[in-house]
Amino acid sequence: MSMNLPSLRLQPLAKGFVVVAGLGLSACGGGGSSNDSAGGSSSTASADAVISGVAATGAPLGGANVTVVDAKGKTLGTGTTRLADGAYSITLNTKSATGPLLVQARGVDVAGNPQVLHSTVPTAAAAMVANITPLSDAVVALSIGTDPKPVFAAASSNTTLLAALAQGKLAAEFLKSVIKSQITDVKATAATLDLLADATFTADKKPHDLLVEGVRVTLAKGSKGEQVLHLANKLQVGLAPEVTVDLATARTELAKATGSAPATAITTTLKATASFSAVMGVLGPLDELGAALNKLIAQGASAATLEASPLLASYSRHDGRVAADLAALLASYAEKNWQLGKFQLIGCADDVQAKGSCAKVQVAASVTDSTGAVTDLFSDVVSYNKTPATGVPAWGLVGNGKVLDFQVRAVSWLGLESDGSASTGAAGTPSSGVQLALKGVNTAGDKLLDSAIVQTPGGFSIALAACGQPTLCLAAKTGATVATATGGLADSLLQPASVGWVGGADTLRGARYVASYTLDGAEATRIAVLAGELATTAPAASRFAVLDGVSASVRLTRDGLKAGLGMAWSTWAEANPDLRLANVRVVIRQADGLLVKDVPVLPGLAKLNLPSLSGSAGSDMLAHELWLTALDTGGRQLVTRYTLQQ
Repeated sequence: MSMNLPSLRLQPLAKGFVVVAGLGLSACGGGGSSNDSAGGSSSTASADAVISGVAATGAPLGGANVTVVDAKGKTLGTGTTRLADGAYSITLNTKSATGPLLVQARGVDVAGNPQVLHSTVPTAAAAMVANITPLSDAVVALSIGTDPKPVFAAASSNTTLLAALAQGKLAAEFLKSVIKSQITDVKATAATLDLLADATFTADKKPHDLLVEGVRVTLAKGSKGEQVLHLANKLQVGLAPEVTVDLATARTELAKATGSAPATAITTTLKATASFSAVMGVLGPLDELGAALNKLIAQGASAATLEASPLLASYSRHDGRVAADLAALLASYAEKNWQLGKFQLIGCADDVQAKGSCAKVQVAASVTDSTGAVTDLFSDVVSYNKTPATGVPAWGLVGNGKVLDFQVRAVSWLGLESDGSASTGAAGTPSSGVQLALKGVNTAGDKLLDSAIVQTPGGFSIALAACGQPTLCLAAKTGATVATATGGLADSLLQPASVGWVGGADTLRGARYVASYTLDGAEATRIAVLAGELATTAPAASRFAVLDGVSASVRLTRDGLKAGLGMAWSTWAEANPDLRLANVRVVIRQADGLLVKDVPVLPGLAKLNLPSLSGSAGSDMLAHELWLTALDTGGRQLVTRYTLQQ
């Protein structure tokens, strides 16, 4: 039977995202109805106990699912954050909550990255505030001595760790001592700064929000498998941590009645993150740029008007996108009545960075329609002007100045058959590698490069060549200007198991790859940094995206693809809240060529209709494949390849 589900209409929530079936999200304010994690029964809400706050990552974490559990692991209530400001309020289903409470927010940030963040209320009360940010997540991790995600997932079995949340305020004070330079940068007062329960906290570039915006927080495993917390200033070029904290040691020290010394848990020479006061001190007006752009968009400005606007006067290019392209993109938003959300700091785009400064700041923003549904993800580079013209924001779009986009990604993949069973041989066993994605065409699709060389951190050089696809493919030999594309990961994936030139240093988070090529007669280079380390062991098969309903009796077929394929993945999404499906690719191999169609998947979607796709008439069909690419919170990709029945 063909996997050709009935036509699926995407159903956006009032708060902006499409609900994943089975998550049971309630409206903001909750009503207090929730599922008991122990027995699955419903409880009646009480009007007496309310928990509220803001979920943010620098910009609001809108449309996120918020769940509260008590010290026994019992679910007390659920709610959804507002898209515009990330605020939530939940009336709990009990009059006497057992503290400490653990709060989780699951959503997608404005850059399209899945986020699973936590906060805590160390002592339960009738009215409680729990802001949920990367900093509150760090506080929770320090208190319990490990990554909060698996603890929350099995809360009723982790009551000992939940009890350790009583040390939340002490953990917050320790964290503030590590990021003290950044607290000073944003002009916050450390003594009164409350990382957990600040009732005045908003995601609008005030000091507390700027602090959240400027600190890069990462939970990882150390060289011996221990759980560690990495902290760094987000404006530091590269992804190397500045401060590493051993979480188990931190928990032990924080739990001491007297003589606590959590600083002994810091395992790096550097004990505090770096200062970037020159940038963070002036970042507050950043959203004025978005407001100014939205005003032009709301006025229905044409591409010509937008390109001539002072807001784009300093724009050069961004990964090949020139001012005219950007103006056309913004004009398309105007035609569709879409608006930019608040900007979020992503990092620094400087090739050569002056100490404590960043000239080109990477930012991202979601784009929404009038209902609040996310319709696009916008990213670019901005710069600060100390003396802007009258009426022009101090921050302006400038682009990164690069002609070509170059990214390296940690990728794991799994092969499945048309019925969802694992493919035979190596394809059916999860495998991993580093993908080299160097774009070889401009925004119009014109070829720019015939070949390039990528040098790995280990010092080896990998040859790439044009292959008729947007990114170059691995070449069979150095100097080749043509390669044959398959449409699969093999076109650009370096696998340590099969490529002897890929070693441990090449697979670590922050590994730097350098692409060298000749463009318009001039030699050029581009640097890319690995965002998430390659796991030493491949992910479990359950982590890879799978489609609902695929079975031996309901197969994915070529005819189904030709008719227009309806697909859903809510069961997988519910089981993997820290992942999101980001792209669907169709690959049709035929005797006279290769057809590759990529369909980006916006945050919050759990259903998608592919258009009718088929190969060239009269050509021999060799294979049809469906590729699902998921992203995790660490920047890694998990790719599922379905081989369709012919």
